[in-house]
Amino acid sequence: MGSIEASSIRISTSFVPVIDHKGKIKKTYPYKEVMTPYEKLKSLPQAESYLRLSITLQGLNTIANQMSDNQFAERMVNARSNLFQQISRFVNINRVA
Repeated sequence: MGSIEASSIRISTSFVPVIDHKGKIKKTYPYKEVMTPYEKLKSLPQAESYLRLSITLQGLNTIANQMSDNQFAERMVNARSNLFQQISRFVNINRVA
């Protein structure tokens, strides 16, 4: 299994098929269509209506501006790693008992 890199997660909503000289279909993703899940949420009409009552886009913007996308991604990778380590310890303890 390959390593997980701390890079920003970007999702494309659509792709443009391009046929190369060999006739193979290649997917290209227009840069304007590629965005993070948070950017996609902000782009939706009435985006605030999808949030819990206690959460605002302004509050989310404050959080989003605290770190770069890559810093957040690295934080998520570390949290995921810690979670799986805890699960592994729990499973191993239950096997021994």
